Order: sequence, then C-alpha cells, then structure tokens
Amino acid sequence: MHNNQTLWGIHTVSEAIRAGRKVTRIVIARGIKNPKIHEIVEKARTEGILVEFEPRRVLDQLTHDSTHQGIVATVEAMTYRRLEEFLSGFSDPGLLVVLDGIEDPHNLGAIIRSSYAAGVDALVVSERRSAPLSETAAKAAAGALEYLPIIRVKNINRSLVAIKKAGFWVFGLDERGSQNYDRVDFLTSTAFVLGAEGKGLRQLTAKHCDSLIRIPLIGHISSLNVSVSAGVVLFEAAKQRRHSHQRISKKR
Repeated sequence: MHNNQTLWGIHTVSEAIRAGRKVTRIVIARGIKNPKIHEIVEKARTEGILVEFEPRRVLDQLTHDSTHQGIVATVEAMTYRRLEEFLSGFSDPGLLVVLDGIEDPHNLGAIIRSSYAAGVDALVVSERRSAPLSETAAKAAAGALEYLPIIRVKNINRSLVAIKKAGFWVFGLDERGSQNYDRVDFLTSTAFVLGAEGKGLRQLTAKHCDSLIRIPLIGHISSLNVSVSAGVVLFEAAKQRRHSHQRISKKR
C-alpha cells in the first residue's frame, strides 16, 4: 500500500506525526482555539509539513461529515507486514490476534486499540472478507494503528498452520468453546482467533485452533460484541503475564 490516506481527529493525527508516518498536509478549521491543535501545528511546521487553514465546511467535505475535531491530515497509507518476517523474529512468549472476517471498521479499530494496549505483538487480517485500514478504523484505533504491526495474509487457515509451527498455541474465541477463558494458561506464545460479527468462527477455522474458549455470560444474551470480547481475553492474557513477571522478579 503506497497511496495516500486521510486521517482526522486530534489524537489520531498527533500520533501519526509522533510515530513518524509521512504526513504531507494538515488542514485546520479556521478560528478554532484548541491548545492541542496548536501543539500539532507547531510540531508540523517544525517538521516542514504543509499546514492550511480552511472553513469548517471544507473539513466536513474531506471527512464526509465525520467528527473531525477541526483537524484533517493527508498521510502515506499504512504498510502491511509479512507473516513470515514476523514469525522469524518475534520474542517468546509472543501474543497475536488473528481476525477471521471482521468487516466493520469500527470493530477493527477498537480491536487494534485494545490489542496495542494489552501488549499484542501483531494483528493478522485476511485480504478478503476483512475491513480495510480505513480512516474510520484509524479513528476508532485512537492512534494505536501507528504502533501495532498489521499482517495481511491470503489464507487465514494456512496462516494458522504456520503460526502453530512457530510455537504458538492457538485459541479460538467461540461461544461453543469447552473452556472458560479465565481458566486457561496464556503464559506461552498465544494467538487469539476472532470470528466475524454475528457469525463467529467459520467451521474450518475453528478446526485449525488448538482449543476453543468462551466468555461465560450472565443473563439471556449469548454473545458480546467482537471488539469487547477481544478486550476481555487480551487483558486476561496481559494480567497473567504481568503477574508471572512479578513473581519471577520477586524470586530474584
């Protein structure tokens, strides 16, 4: 991917600049008075980025009437990582998230945000049946997209085979799972597989998982939003690893 992309929102644009993404142009709504936007403008000018001031309606047009907070940027589009490259150089124990057909960009962005916050090493998406790394996904990710490596693959199931060969234990999150997520050990290299909104894991994908885990729910609903489910299991893994590290440190 080498095309330009439009980003908007104070935090999203700020993190793009901070992370070193190539930013070619920033548009600011005329008359806006926001200290954080002022900081972005000063930083952009220091780095030689073109800054323009336009009526708010221009920003509304650029973002298709999205909530842009008075700032829009044109940046170089994200570059995907290669799975083989990642698997040859990850630090054990690794933590991966594999998305099998997430098509809502808001969910994709929210999962990226939770993944980065929980210490995930990379996120794997498929070329087909997957939401793109769009402006909407970037806004929902709230800057995390600048730091979390994204791997795009042609075939999820073949990729799961490669991930397992590299030493990962693959857990599919599914309401039909036989184990509760908080009763499983995630201290070794772990990959969580999440299925499509409303559909869950495809049958073939579930077969490629080492184990299916579930989130026990109280009440009459049978499942959570996929981005919420991702956050639940990821922070369980993060908690286990943090506590394990603390125990090892105390022994030393």
